[in-house]
Parts: sequence; structure tokens; C-alpha cells
Amino acid sequence: MGKGMRAGKKPGGGGAGSMQKQLAQVQAMQRRMEELQAELEEKEVEATAGGGAVSITVNGKKEICKIAIKPEVVDPDDVEMLQDLIMVAANEAMRQIEELSQSEMGKLTGGLSIPGLM
Repeated sequence: MGKGMRAGKKPGGGGAGSMQKQLAQVQAMQRRMEELQAELEEKEVEATAGGGAVSITVNGKKEICKIAIKPEVVDPDDVEMLQDLIMVAANEAMRQIEELSQSEMGKLTGGLSIPGLM
């Protein structure tokens, strides 16, 4: 090693400044991701089943906020059909909100897979 050089250091310097710049960029992205997550939690999607007989609204927190059932679909002799319609609408609403979340986060991260998101 040459005089004044330390192991692991490259000649020309700039390592610390570059590292600080990268850290600042990562922190800025983290703040933006937190803001985006908060925005996503406020969004809602609605899915229907049975031609609109059942509709379910889900928010970005993946909570069901509204269920609407048309009276004509309520048949005491066919409760299973109503249960199926609710399940189909709920699963579709969850799929849609997940897709929206992934799409919005993907725009921010450029498609990087970051563990712990969503």
C-alpha cells in the first residue's frame, strides 16, 4: 500500500460524500413511500358480484368499509348463493386494492422489490 492509503479506501476520495448523498436519497425515498402509503390508505375500491346484486367497498388499509346487498338477492331458501356473492365481491375488492397498492408503490420504487412493503 502506498503512503497515506488505508485498506479499503480507493484513491481519489469522495467515498464519504457519495455515501451521504446515497443515504439522503434513500431517506427521501422512505419519506415518500410513507406519504404514498398514507395516501393509499385513504383510497377505496368497490367490487360487485351477481351483476351488482352485492357490492363491497374496501379501503387501502384492506378493511371492508361498506357492503350493499340488493333486497331481491336475499332469498332465505338460498343463503349459500348470497354467501358466495359476498365472498366473490370481497375477494375481488381485496385483489383490486392490492393491485392498486402494488402499482403505486412500483411507480415510486421503479419496480424494486423492497421487503416489508405492503
